[in-house]
Amino acid sequence: MSGLLLGIDEGTTAVKAVLYDLDLRPVAARERRVPASHPAPGRVERDAEAVLAAVVEAVGELLHEAREPVVACGLDHEGESVLAWDAETGAPLTPIVVWQDKRGEPFLDAFDATAAAEVQRRSSLPLDPYFSASKLAWIAAEGIAREGVRLGTVDAFLADRLGAGFATDASTASRTQLCAPGAPDWDPRLCELFGVPRSSLPPIGDSAGALGVLRHATWPAEVPLTARVVDQQAALAGSGCVEPGRAKATYGTGVFVLAHAGDTAPDAGGTLLPTVAWRIGGRVEYALDGGVFSAGALLEWLSRDLGLAGDPAALAALAREAPDSGGVRVLPALAGLGAPWWRPQARAVIAGMTGGSRPAHVARAALEAIAWRVADIVEVVSEHAPLDVLRVDGGLTRDDLLLELQASAAGVVVERGAVDATAAGAAALAAVGAGLWESTREIGERIAPGERFEPRRDAAWRREEHAAWRAFVEAAAGV
Repeated sequence: MSGLLLGIDEGTTAVKAVLYDLDLRPVAARERRVPASHPAPGRVERDAEAVLAAVVEAVGELLHEAREPVVACGLDHEGESVLAWDAETGAPLTPIVVWQDKRGEPFLDAFDATAAAEVQRRSSLPLDPYFSASKLAWIAAEGIAREGVRLGTVDAFLADRLGAGFATDASTASRTQLCAPGAPDWDPRLCELFGVPRSSLPPIGDSAGALGVLRHATWPAEVPLTARVVDQQAALAGSGCVEPGRAKATYGTGVFVLAHAGDTAPDAGGTLLPTVAWRIGGRVEYALDGGVFSAGALLEWLSRDLGLAGDPAALAALAREAPDSGGVRVLPALAGLGAPWWRPQARAVIAGMTGGSRPAHVARAALEAIAWRVADIVEVVSEHAPLDVLRVDGGLTRDDLLLELQASAAGVVVERGAVDATAAGAAALAAVGAGLWESTREIGERIAPGERFEPRRDAAWRREEHAAWRAFVEAAAGV
């Protein structure tokens, strides 16, 4: 059979569209940046029409140039981000409230102990404004959630506007805090507690299968939508982590570690998140998830806003000028502190500076901070399943120093995969959904191991340095 696979990656700062052949080899790609705005402290927004336009333009260019038809398309998206839009016209009624946004915090603070415990028990998620529910609670409190208004994540908005219908998938639903991971429908009690009208939410479907058709007046052809999934779950597939015991970390705006956990929902005692990897043919597979909310965002802030370097790449190069951080420590908590502590009130900290501290020391400390935060999560993952290899992807993984630091901090071999593993995973799941590949297991067979970075430090060094890092986190964030 001939044809092409299409992966559409709607990420936090950009939209990528990538065409692949049926062996998952990239053929062509387009990217459009759609940056977030910060209209007030704790608020992070994106223009929904601009995101839609970016998808339309990137996909349209590929379709006009493609020499073969697209036979399967996968759409991944930024997970917990939400918006409201008019059911009849499709016009956005709010901006996209991004997953980093903290405006839902007052709704969580208003829960008494009994309600808070019920939310956590029913959703299996800690109370944190990271999840969709408190953001949707804010939308509802603004009086926007009325009859004729749709509420949902970005995948539901894009699919609705591009003709595939108003729906989402089980992996996305598991990130909202409005249902238990793997549940077939929204939890009426959780919707009631957050004040979110259940009737305004999209139906929950499979992550792969016949999910509709995407179309636009400017496109030369329609494309069959055969996969829809959260971006981190797409990266799990695109890294070949489709069986229990395999784990990946995607380094972008934040770093998100996911470990495949099989067909039983995992329980990490509130430190890591039980999440749906994907649901195909009604069968749910799960993952353990831990997020570092500021990684690329930290490097952007240090370079652009504090003026330490021209851009994050230059900042990483600057870090190589220092053999160590000179005692400088950075807590990457621009959007709060995620797993395994869950402290949304935490703030970024730069500490340990002296008169001898230079920009290179701060740059080095930032990379070390990202590596130690990922090590925090890998340590908890390893308590549930042995882990000796961590597959990594995303723009920050172009930097060898970061991966060298990561291998030593986590004490595992780090394998660098494709930078665009997320788009590749969306396309791969689309191939499964279209019946072109037999199962997700075939994805794992097609993803080759990447360049390896071995730990350069021994276990004794790691124990001592990790203890020092934890002491800093405790002092800086009160964990």
